[in-house]
Amino acid sequence: METSAARALLERIAANIERVMRGQHEAVRKLLAAFASGGHVLIDDYPGTGKTTLAKSLAASVGAQFTRVQFTPDLLPSDILGVSVFNQREQLFEFRQGPVFTSILLADEINRASPRTQSA
Repeated sequence: METSAARALLERIAANIERVMRGQHEAVRKLLAAFASGGHVLIDDYPGTGKTTLAKSLAASVGAQFTRVQFTPDLLPSDILGVSVFNQREQLFEFRQGPVFTSILLADEINRASPRTQSA
């Protein structure tokens, strides 16, 4: 994609997000920089500052699937990654994908999960 076309696309996405997230221009700019480069984003802020809304509005703006996982102390790695389930009719195991198989994943309260689950 040409640089000017990519810039125009990112500006349209930013404008769409900023219709929902007012006064968060810097956060939107940084989020889109990570999105454009294919990177990951860790947003750490106080409760009620719009982290979930920011992630949801990005997903809606680009037409991506959004999933939210609430981390708790009893959450297992298989709860995030998925699990193989035996299909008796076909006599084989089928993999049921967990929520990590999505375009945009909001992992809320990661610090509450066990170290084993955090590493998954």
